[in-house]
Amino acid sequence: MNILSVTAVRRLKHILTMVSMALGLSGWAMAQQPPDEFMQKLTNELLDMVRKDPALKAGDLQKMGLVLDTKLKPYVNFQRMTASAVGPAWRQATPEQQKRLQEEFRLLLMRSYSGALSQVKDSSNIVVKPSRQPNSDNEVVVRSEIRGGAEPIPIDYRLEKTTESDSGWRIYNLNILGIWLVDNYRTQFSQEINAKGIDGLIATLSERNKSNNRK
Repeated sequence: MNILSVTAVRRLKHILTMVSMALGLSGWAMAQQPPDEFMQKLTNELLDMVRKDPALKAGDLQKMGLVLDTKLKPYVNFQRMTASAVGPAWRQATPEQQKRLQEEFRLLLMRSYSGALSQVKDSSNIVVKPSRQPNSDNEVVVRSEIRGGAEPIPIDYRLEKTTESDSGWRIYNLNILGIWLVDNYRTQFSQEINAKGIDGLIATLSERNKSNNRK
């Protein structure tokens, strides 16, 4: 009976590890949805929720924000969105400041998205346009429109591949009516940080969210 050398055993373990990783990645890739199909399913579910809830149909932005925050949370990379909007100052912020920034920015983003969905009517539908990018891309843009009103409302999404979502995708930027929200807020946040610092930005965002809730 031959006894494997220490080197041979190490090589065998390495090969088995690589095979296991390959099988795991293959399984994840097979389960991953095409990005346009993922967004069509997600937005259809949101549309159904709006249609079935009288408060949402009436345009209750506060309730819609809470619903969206719960529904979208697993599929949105809020940390990446916040870090990108805050810019270089994000790396200088303490963990507690980063947490507060992310919480406040999430509320602000959900308010903006709620405003767009509040335009949904019973006759409305959301059309997600077929993605022209290969599914192998790690980042893609998915374009959609809310149709059924006087004018279509364009809403586009930037998605990243991830293993942290059951769909295989997460949103990291939103374009509403031609404005990419993260990019738009970056300029505003930079001015606020230069004038008042990180804590000043947090205070401004907190006050804006409280003001929105009072409306």
